[in-house]
Amino acid sequence: MIFDYETLRLIWWALLGALLIGFAITGGFDLGVAILLPFLGKNDSERRVIINSIGATWEGNQVWFITAGGALFAAWPIAYSVAFSGFYFALLLTLFALFLRPIGFDYRSKLPSQRWRSNWDIALFVGGFVPTLIFGVAFGNLLQGVPFHFDNDMRIFYTGSFWALLNPFALTAGLLSLAMLIMHGAVYLQLKTEGDIHQRCKKVATVSAIITLAVFALAGIWVANIDGYQISSEVLPNAPSNPLAKIVSKEPGLWLGNYANYPLLWAVPGLAFIAGAMTLALSKMGRPGLAFITSSLVLASVILTAGVSMFPFLIPSSSALNSSLTVWDASSSLTTLKIMFWTTVIFLPLIVAYTTWVFRVLRGKITLEHIHQNDHSAY
Repeated sequence: MIFDYETLRLIWWALLGALLIGFAITGGFDLGVAILLPFLGKNDSERRVIINSIGATWEGNQVWFITAGGALFAAWPIAYSVAFSGFYFALLLTLFALFLRPIGFDYRSKLPSQRWRSNWDIALFVGGFVPTLIFGVAFGNLLQGVPFHFDNDMRIFYTGSFWALLNPFALTAGLLSLAMLIMHGAVYLQLKTEGDIHQRCKKVATVSAIITLAVFALAGIWVANIDGYQISSEVLPNAPSNPLAKIVSKEPGLWLGNYANYPLLWAVPGLAFIAGAMTLALSKMGRPGLAFITSSLVLASVILTAGVSMFPFLIPSSSALNSSLTVWDASSSLTTLKIMFWTTVIFLPLIVAYTTWVFRVLRGKITLEHIHQNDHSAY
């Protein structure tokens, strides 16, 4: 085997980030479109245009979400357990909100009743809004630390509550998540539509891009002043996973430690601001294809900024510092990571290639004429 345990742990940390970014870019625009549905569609035909702009691809985009969850379970089982213990109700709420999406897509146009269709539009909005908000809130809580600890038998004890997750910083992170996915969805709709919807999307993309940049800057200042975490004891990157075999300390400003040690990392949050400004400019210039690329870079940079800031921590503990989970002590065994690595080497390129092919085949705009000509087959 060409990789040792330390290298494989780093590879899987990077792969988990890549899967989250893949979901944010592909699944993110259809979540953003769902949030915008009740506001950008002024009548039933326009709302059907908006729905059909993602109707052929939204289901396939969930592959990234499912794969990311599977990778977390297989590569970082302790982190998976802690996440589902601490965020159980929030994740359950997310799951129920996501249930509304396939039902809404399939049943919305089954009856001609305006009330029936309006109710499903609200359901699709909820199915986009709730997961987007909760994903951001989850990242906000990770940066602050999650109240959990292990006992001597490695049993997990979560001492927080659902309402405690809705703290000011976490809600700010949730607002950032909403703003950037609305921006991403508006740019995608600008690419896929024309006429009045296209013009409304341009305005929404402008406003949401500005809000994204402003909230990201605010969150950055906030992160610089909240308690960060660091490993104070010796790091054993090739040792078997044992979260309790280390000493962790925390103090304000430690989340900037990686940037101080490696100044080139400032390029990661810097790219988010540059890409956000370019998205704003390209959208206003009527270049939605390029704007979609730069919008995707914004999402990738924001997620990478969170990952780089927290590294090597995956889930820091605010109530028992030494129980914090890191890249070095929360992974599966060396054998498991090896098997999964070669499986990923084979199948991840296939997923990327298939996704690219699907979007290439389904490129083009959705128009009112298309909806009227395919009244019984379109959503």
